Amino acid sequence: MKRRARPLAAPCLTALSLTALCLTALCLTAPAGPAAAEAVRPGQLWLNTTVFGSLGDAAFFAEVQPRFGNGISQLDQLLLRPAVGWKVNPDLTLYQGYARIEDHGPRDRVRFEDRSFQEINWQLGVIGGVQVSSRTRFEQRWQSYGRDVGFRLRENLRFSVPLTEAKNGVAAVASSEVFVALNDTDWGGRAGFDRVRTFVGVALPIGGKSTFEIGYLNQTFRTPANGFDMDHILALNVLVRN
Repeated sequence: MKRRARPLAAPCLTALSLTALCLTALCLTAPAGPAAAEAVRPGQLWLNTTVFGSLGDAAFFAEVQPRFGNGISQLDQLLLRPAVGWKVNPDLTLYQGYARIEDHGPRDRVRFEDRSFQEINWQLGVIGGVQVSSRTRFEQRWQSYGRDVGFRLRENLRFSVPLTEAKNGVAAVASSEVFVALNDTDWGGRAGFDRVRTFVGVALPIGGKSTFEIGYLNQTFRTPANGFDMDHILALNVLVRN
């Protein structure tokens, strides 16, 4: 009796489609022609550890993120970002937070940035086998090299596809986040498109709902000369959830 070939598992097909979709979006958002980066920038390594917690309807998170550049040979930035919030319902959480950024420039010149931000986290549900979530963040930014307040809006869409039948198992993950500055500032901020970050990777369970994510992060950003440049980043994220 002739055996029928087993069809490819639906989650694998969905994951491949998701990866193709994200790569297509990355190609569409990356500038082409003379405005694009003329030289390949050294690779970067971004490490992110974020702890999420809740107590009743109260919620919080705390994030530590060192970013290494110049071929992963030096610390470029150190970001600290705590926030407290309120669960409107199981799918919607509102946060108020603060961020402190230490930016290491050339010749060991250090610039500091303080941010207040408001955030909306929304679990949009499962669409075509893909878990979709949204994070909208409105930032008020102060820098040590100026007096103006910069306002910036960020929208992040995240997609997750389980690769196994186990609950909280291995998953393919992807996200895209667009940054738009709303005003000019005396420290160099300019209104309009600021940057877009696109991530493709895999999430591995490390106990309970906590995960370790590893993947490729592409950052395309506007330069001071009104051109565009691109960063290629290895992103390692530890997300601890209670």
